[in-house]
Amino acid sequence: MAKITLFAQILSKLNKDVFKKIVHQKQTDKYQKGFNNWTHSISMLFCQFAKSQSVRDTSNGLRSATDNLNHLGIETAPSKSSISYQNKRRDWALFRDYYYELYSYLGQQAKFEQVKFRVKSKIFLLDSSTISLCLSLFDWAKYKTAKGAVKMYTLLDYDGNLPAYVNITNGKTADNKGAYDLPLIKRSVIVADRSYNDFHLLNIWESNHVFFVVRHKENLKYRTIKELDLPGNRGQHILKDEIIELHNEKYPKRLRRIAV
Repeated sequence: MAKITLFAQILSKLNKDVFKKIVHQKQTDKYQKGFNNWTHSISMLFCQFAKSQSVRDTSNGLRSATDNLNHLGIETAPSKSSISYQNKRRDWALFRDYYYELYSYLGQQAKFEQVKFRVKSKIFLLDSSTISLCLSLFDWAKYKTAKGAVKMYTLLDYDGNLPAYVNITNGKTADNKGAYDLPLIKRSVIVADRSYNDFHLLNIWESNHVFFVVRHKENLKYRTIKELDLPGNRGQHILKDEIIELHNEKYPKRLRRIAV
């Protein structure tokens, strides 16, 4: 029996028929000889999984897997010049559309044991990660004097534990500033940490009918309007539940403050 690599097993989860359908709609394989869209996508996925540092590494890595190329759905390993050429010229929107198709399909397959809330709204978890880069290789990603970096903002779908949206900025972008470009779904709930306690940002979310749960800063100035009854035996970790108003006008509406 032919040896099937772990990479090939991962690729077996991809729906190639859907990919072909999108390619047909966009006509992105028209006039392409040899290095088609599927080969390009496999090459880029291999680049990520193998942590390749260059198109040469990607090409050589695929070439070394000669016996398994059929399992990857490609006939021959592409040359580094072919990968480089298509990276510059092929329409990236094809891969974006395929990602969302996969997200819709695989999100239904994912089975995670999550805490069930009595909230019918869609819940998203928001956070960012700083990814260090070698400044000599990525001179455009200036972060510090001798260090490069980018910052990745991820909106995680709580139900499927899959990213619903990813925004990549330069490493110096403040956490709250990178959140302004997030797509907003009406009546959804965004859960974030203290870094996103930006009242201008919260106003935008509220005006788009988006709920939020955000930790407030220790120096928050407010006055209590009303104290709500605690849930008793169901939530003994809750110390206080109250309706508040801020002393400033950055967020004019009332907020609910919960201490745990």
